[in-house]
Amino acid sequence: MDASAGVAGDMLLGALLDAGAGLDAVRRAVAEVLPEEVEVGVERVTRAGLGALHATVRHTAPSPVRAWSDLRDLLGAARLDERVRTDALRTFGLLAQAESRAHGIPVDEVHFHEVGAWDSVADVVGVCAALADLEVDRLTCGPVGLGSGTVRTDHGTMPVPVPAVLGVLTGSGLVTTADDTLVGECATPTGVALLAALAGGHARGPEGLVVAGGTGAGTRDTEGRANVTRVVLHEPSSAPHEQTLVEVGATVDDLDPRVWPAVVEELLLGGALDVWTTPVLMKKGRHGTVVTALVEPGDRATVVGLLLRHTTTLGVRWHEVRRTALDRVWREVTVSGEQVRVKIGSRDGRVLTVTPELEDCREVSLRQGVPLRVVLRAAESAAQASGWEVGAAI
Repeated sequence: MDASAGVAGDMLLGALLDAGAGLDAVRRAVAEVLPEEVEVGVERVTRAGLGALHATVRHTAPSPVRAWSDLRDLLGAARLDERVRTDALRTFGLLAQAESRAHGIPVDEVHFHEVGAWDSVADVVGVCAALADLEVDRLTCGPVGLGSGTVRTDHGTMPVPVPAVLGVLTGSGLVTTADDTLVGECATPTGVALLAALAGGHARGPEGLVVAGGTGAGTRDTEGRANVTRVVLHEPSSAPHEQTLVEVGATVDDLDPRVWPAVVEELLLGGALDVWTTPVLMKKGRHGTVVTALVEPGDRATVVGLLLRHTTTLGVRWHEVRRTALDRVWREVTVSGEQVRVKIGSRDGRVLTVTPELEDCREVSLRQGVPLRVVLRAAESAAQASGWEVGAAI
């Protein structure tokens, strides 16, 4: 996602439609939430000489003003793909929390004009449906251009970025950029909330094989800088996937050792990809523990906060690392009549590792009274019998 010139819900939706998302899929999802109230359309336009697709939302019936709690109920009751529902709820949840803090009102009382009115509901649901239709596995984002100056809102004239945008950005992991050519409000609360809720981290650009690109237009056409958001769809190459990750760590010498398993669990629940502890000898002969978490760049702030909260450390350090990872897929095998997941790592289309999921095997072991080592061995044999052995094609 290239939001260097700004981002809004309609710009993001236009970019995804321009990249190949189905307009019918978007319309169906929006109609499930707002039946016979809005109509989503598109038009081809230019912005500062650059061709782009502008997504439009037209009101076809009066829309009542509802609170966030009402919208949450609408999204929960709508017949949506579960991924679309979850992504939309997460996006509006972030936006409602930011508006609640900005205006000092309970989150369930945040009203629709504060979370973006009905056109933004169509934009959010439409973007989530477009990503699902494109079968996007992961969304990353470059620096977000915020704009400058002031903007008129329902609450009067406010500085850019407005409080709701700052509220969403806080702790999101999104990176912002200052650019003198961006005048006015270039990043709206809805657009930033979509990125904060859906982006899996910061990236310098696409890596791998480019599949398609799309350009979504904003409403304004400003001279000298195209008012657009761009998307690039790409797939990993056949080579091992290289990633930029962050190692977050702290050294602790005064924490009750019984607490460490809970700390590790909290970090994993908070988004860490892996967590480990290492015993160390510190100054003055004190024994300590180094706790290290491997995280996506976008999850760094969350994991740092968890370390500061759940340990006694006075500071947390972090640095970027590069990781080469095998392509990974999950498959299921049957062991004693029960399903067990198996993780398969491959490179250049050939299986290199086959690992049964330990928790699945442990549950089978407990339910059937079979030793865990026997279940693990049976799962490995079942995977081999299914053709997923080391060296096999995948």
